[in-house]
Amino acid sequence: MAEFRSRGAPTGSGGGGGGLPSSPDPVKGKVAFKAGDGEGGGSRVDTADGGVSNGDCALGGETGSAQPGGREKGCSSGQPREGKPGIPRRSSIIKDGTKQKRERKKTVSFSSMPTEKKISSASDCINAMVEGSELKKVRSNSRVYHRYFLLEADMQSLRWEPSKKDSEKAKIDIKSIKEVRTGKNTDIFRSNGIYDQVSEDCAFSIIYGENYESLDLVANSADVANIWVTGLRYLISYGKHTLDMIESSQDNMRTSWVSQRFSETDMDNFGHISLCKAVQFIKNLNPGLKTSKIELKFKELHRSKDKTGTDVTKEEFIEVFHELCTRPEIYFLLVQFSSNKEFLDTKDLMMFLEAEQGMAHVTEEISLEIIHKYEPSKEGQERGWLSIDGFTNYLTSSDCHIFDPEHKKVCQDMKQPLSHYFINSSHNTYLIEDQFRGPSDITGYIRALKMGCRSVELDVWDGPDNEPLIYTGHTMTSQIVFRSVIDIINKYAFFASEYPLILCLENHCSIKQQKVMVQHMKKILGDKLHTQSPNTEESYLPSPDSLKGKILIKAKKLSSNCSGLEGDVTDEDEGAEMSQRVAKEGAEQQNTVTVKRFQLCKELSELVSICKSVQFKEFQVSFQFQKYWEVCSFNEVLANKYANENPGDFVNYNKRFLARVFPSPMRIDSSNMNPQDFWKCGCQIVAMNFQTPGLMMDLNIGWFRQNGNCGYVLRPAIMREEVSFFSANTRDTVPGVSPQLLHVKIISGQNFPKPKGSGAKGDVVDPYVYVEIHGIPADCAEQRTKTVHQNGDNPIFDESFEFQINLPELAVVRFVVLDDDYIGDEFIGQYTIPFECLQTGYRHVPLQSLTGEILAHAFLFVHVAITNRRGGGKPHKRGLSVRKGKKSREYASMRTLWIKTIDEVFKNALQPIRDATDLRENMQNAVVSFKELCGLSPVANLMQCILAVSPRLVGPDNTPLIVLNLSDQYPTMEFQGTVPEVLKRIVTAYDMMIQTIKTLIENSDILYEKIVQCQKAAMEFHENLHNIGAKEGLKERKLQKAVESFTWNITILKGQADLLKYAKNETLENLKQIHYATLSCGLNKPGTENAEVTKPRRSLEAIPEKSSDETGE
Repeated sequence: MAEFRSRGAPTGSGGGGGGLPSSPDPVKGKVAFKAGDGEGGGSRVDTADGGVSNGDCALGGETGSAQPGGREKGCSSGQPREGKPGIPRRSSIIKDGTKQKRERKKTVSFSSMPTEKKISSASDCINAMVEGSELKKVRSNSRVYHRYFLLEADMQSLRWEPSKKDSEKAKIDIKSIKEVRTGKNTDIFRSNGIYDQVSEDCAFSIIYGENYESLDLVANSADVANIWVTGLRYLISYGKHTLDMIESSQDNMRTSWVSQRFSETDMDNFGHISLCKAVQFIKNLNPGLKTSKIELKFKELHRSKDKTGTDVTKEEFIEVFHELCTRPEIYFLLVQFSSNKEFLDTKDLMMFLEAEQGMAHVTEEISLEIIHKYEPSKEGQERGWLSIDGFTNYLTSSDCHIFDPEHKKVCQDMKQPLSHYFINSSHNTYLIEDQFRGPSDITGYIRALKMGCRSVELDVWDGPDNEPLIYTGHTMTSQIVFRSVIDIINKYAFFASEYPLILCLENHCSIKQQKVMVQHMKKILGDKLHTQSPNTEESYLPSPDSLKGKILIKAKKLSSNCSGLEGDVTDEDEGAEMSQRVAKEGAEQQNTVTVKRFQLCKELSELVSICKSVQFKEFQVSFQFQKYWEVCSFNEVLANKYANENPGDFVNYNKRFLARVFPSPMRIDSSNMNPQDFWKCGCQIVAMNFQTPGLMMDLNIGWFRQNGNCGYVLRPAIMREEVSFFSANTRDTVPGVSPQLLHVKIISGQNFPKPKGSGAKGDVVDPYVYVEIHGIPADCAEQRTKTVHQNGDNPIFDESFEFQINLPELAVVRFVVLDDDYIGDEFIGQYTIPFECLQTGYRHVPLQSLTGEILAHAFLFVHVAITNRRGGGKPHKRGLSVRKGKKSREYASMRTLWIKTIDEVFKNALQPIRDATDLRENMQNAVVSFKELCGLSPVANLMQCILAVSPRLVGPDNTPLIVLNLSDQYPTMEFQGTVPEVLKRIVTAYDMMIQTIKTLIENSDILYEKIVQCQKAAMEFHENLHNIGAKEGLKERKLQKAVESFTWNITILKGQADLLKYAKNETLENLKQIHYATLSCGLNKPGTENAEVTKPRRSLEAIPEKSSDETGE
């Protein structure tokens, strides 16, 4: 992937915005829109003005007239149309039940124009619905009808036109609506042939009538879908009292607070304040807003009223505040969770925190703490209410950052051998520009060490006055004094991390100046230097924890049999190699560099303890002869060769030995290699040019954030365990690792600046967002949103993406915001985060500049969900169901070694593995079936399911039709009277789910023990595997294949045991969620509210990674 993305290279979803892509072929791939079903004949609505534009969610095969003078992506909006009165906004709303035939005009989406009126209240939604929108009505068998939907002016019914039905039948009474469901979560959508072509964010369903029928709709944009969903939910909540609520909301808590703040500013009670004060006041409340935009909004308001003065009245101030400081996407979210649709009380907030943000054990006290911290109004704080402004403050705070705060401190096991960690490393640290002519400066070391770098490079040469110098030899880079660099290292070595710092010494000095180097290091660094000789009885390097506060010297070392004060060693000269390459540019390149030798003094040699530099020969030689304290350096080109040709050997090599990879000498511009290319092989020290920003440094900086930015990141278990099968170049699932499904919805952006290098005039940007996954080849992917034109202040994207992550521990997610209307630089901002650090729920992503600085007030607002996290079955695709029965189910396979005694051991594991897979899959399938009947996707959790279905479990008089008995570990649903058939289906699905959960919990321990015993029995053959194979007549290639198959089988067994353990934990978490959600909804059977969620008899324990006596690992 290039460091800077070229313009107009859409991948993944393309620029079409997540809707249904139009087929370039007028025949192939075209969706048939059929007549019939009592719905009228045409596939689209023809009007006197021409076709209706389909906007961002257009169905394939459609053509529509572009609107003259409008944007190509016009949508029907739900905004008031010219010449139509709609419903007035405030107390003049009239209760008019007349049915007026409305002319259908072409309309434009409010989000596609830079001067749109934002949706910020229920009144705005109701207005839009009364004016109507073109929606697509989806029926079974892939039939789609374009209809014009509108809310009757009396707000008692919803109707659509044209229709062959009687006008009284082409409508739904609001009071008959049971729920409004977002996404494609009904049987009609799921069984429809166009399921994959419909955007999840544009689809919604109205569930109505006693038989819970569904009216399945697709809006032209996610904005329009949000308006209808929000407005309908408001209507369902208040029914005939909707008008009164809208009128009373004009004097709500928020308005009162803004009025009070205005009065505080208008100290002389003039009834108005100056434009300057008004602008500054709004700027203080919302620092991200541009001053020019606030001024323009007031001036536009004055112009619309033919007002000549610039002073601002209270009413004007409130109107502009509402328009500029209300984020529609957060308003829609508030309405979704608010019981009164105006604010969140403590219970609403608890529901949001538990169901969406994944917080456990949330109490009303915790909710109150959040309200007191973020609610700006005194009334809200006193009453325990969180207004839209308080909710916005909370969502934009560090509490809702996408980065998991647990990872801001050291959170990994730091007692593993040094070779089990990735180490943040710098190349030619002294350079602050390019490799050939750039200046050298001590600030390079300061910057790297402050950024958590734990391996820096010192290229040391003889200097004048017997003072060694640091620079790149054979080039024109400037020079700095060795002593001053050691001074700086001493000062900043442990500024950002207490864990060991490695000094990579590339020594080109004479014996005389080598002794000066030793003097400086001993005098300045003193006891920080680690000089203790390695323990020859050990097999692995010491841990970072045991080396805290120590500085390790990586350099050449004299052999132990050297008795003199100096000796002969091979030279490491990256600079000479670069110089040769540059000199021969255009000519045939030599693959090898002549090995030179030089004299090394014993004093300097003795400073090298556990990082002795040696030359790499080949893997088999290293496996036999290399000592664990010896370190090999690999040129990027050579490392790439090994990564591609010997990926398994490279991974195994790095389990015991440290490998340092440095950039190719051809990178004289100090560009960076992709560190992921070498991390996937387990290479610990991938040296980066810290002075060069871009994608590669973004990956490096983002990656090392995950462990308190201490410079050390524990590698995945599959890369550390002595017996484990992993190929760095796998393009499939990883044996023994459960894939996870990452769901990311890019909702909106805030305050995007103009690209710094852009030559375009003005401040307007046309932003779009890339979501990139970096990791093993099987995981690398990217998708992009549509472009939002002329809106960098608050663009709404509302697009969802899905990625399968096969090795989560090595995956990195990168969000990149680019400008589609640029001259020169298109880069706006980015944020890179390890997959393991993602927080699920609604999160803000702080954007960073190209050089890593935080962009003030610039954010992406996203929703993140991870299904199958930590195991428990296969990820579900197509949102639903690749639910596999036993016949089509895939089971983990064992490889044959052709060594009878060992094959028999592995054969004993086949049935337990099949049984364990069935337990997991049956549980997962039953859970998904229950989620479907609750009207939710597999992304949802069971707490959300119970919350979603709870209104259906209550009768008209608010008495429960069904209660949950929480007295048992496995809560049961009990009927409290006659219930409709649709509820019986839900209860049946729930019972099936609970039964599979119970079966898994009760049988998992036994199966786990069987799998573990097979693993232990097999590991007893590990040490003598070669001898046993030779006795069986296996030679060379066949013997090597048998060893590989043995490793594969052990990896599968450990992985299957882990999956079973994770599945059990998942089921216990599911039971807790059912328990807490039932109590929250008051659906528990009386007398069972205090029941505890009991734990199983005993838990599954993981196999100790370094327990050689039990597992051989």
